[in-house]
Amino acid sequence: MGIIVENPGIQTTVQDEGRFGYQQFGVSPAGPMDTQSFYIANILAGNRRGESALEITFMGPELKFEKDNIIAVTGANVSPSVNGEEIPMYQAVLVHAGDTLSFGVASGGSRAYIAFSGGLDVPVVMGSKATLMRNKLGGVEGRKLEKGDRIGFCCPRTTLPNMEMRRMEPEVFPQGDITLRVVTGPQDGAFTEEEVRKFFWYSAVITNESDRMGIRLEREEPLKHIKDGNILTDGVAFGSIQVPTNGQVIIMMADRQTTGGYTKIGTVISVDLPKLAQAQPGYKVHFVRVGIQLAQELYLRNKKKLQNLEKKLGQRS
Repeated sequence: MGIIVENPGIQTTVQDEGRFGYQQFGVSPAGPMDTQSFYIANILAGNRRGESALEITFMGPELKFEKDNIIAVTGANVSPSVNGEEIPMYQAVLVHAGDTLSFGVASGGSRAYIAFSGGLDVPVVMGSKATLMRNKLGGVEGRKLEKGDRIGFCCPRTTLPNMEMRRMEPEVFPQGDITLRVVTGPQDGAFTEEEVRKFFWYSAVITNESDRMGIRLEREEPLKHIKDGNILTDGVAFGSIQVPTNGQVIIMMADRQTTGGYTKIGTVISVDLPKLAQAQPGYKVHFVRVGIQLAQELYLRNKKKLQNLEKKLGQRS
């Protein structure tokens, strides 16, 4: 087997890169909230970038190992320890059969990722292992982990090429205030130019009503539509910024619905989404307008960095 869940934490789910090709049927991709931390965890653990891993939210689980395997923990600092002894984050670590891996409360962010070398042995549903709790798909019975769950390893390893190099400085996430770059559209024309300017001038605060489906923000002065916030339903992307008739903002995340009937004033660029995924309720959010060309350049630059890390460690996605 692999691991036994002795304590599930607050919300721990199996995620891989996502379930693609089914949005036309109303099935969202799911996948990691913070794709960057997720990819790095898998690369350090010797996996292809999109391999299945565990996503921790706020507080991690306690896992008993039934087999030796190499792991890597990334994202928010969740103080990982093996048998009570602290282990480093952002580093490949060998854990032995009989060992207990445990975590504390997340600090410096809200989500962390545990990659297991070789990946996790859970059913593939519609081409993916990602958990979509809303539809009870993927992962372990389509839900968050529970005490007593057992998850096998697909191909556990006790050594990897360049093992001593499989470490890096932990990512540092913004605290309290975050700035998100936004490409406007497709329904920015539903607002006057003055209201669009106000969207970028004034900050908003992340509310407690935020989850894997969407991050809800509260503005002191709600945005005003020329008419209202309703449109003929159309596609929703990771990072789409919906503005319903009430003038408040919802940023769609990994478990987003596939289509929506609210105006979208813009989309958060992909390289900034990890900052939002790691933010906590009460954080202030500021928006900056950028063009599509810059967004694409930043995406390609980040992709190249991940490829270079894979090359350095002697692996390919």
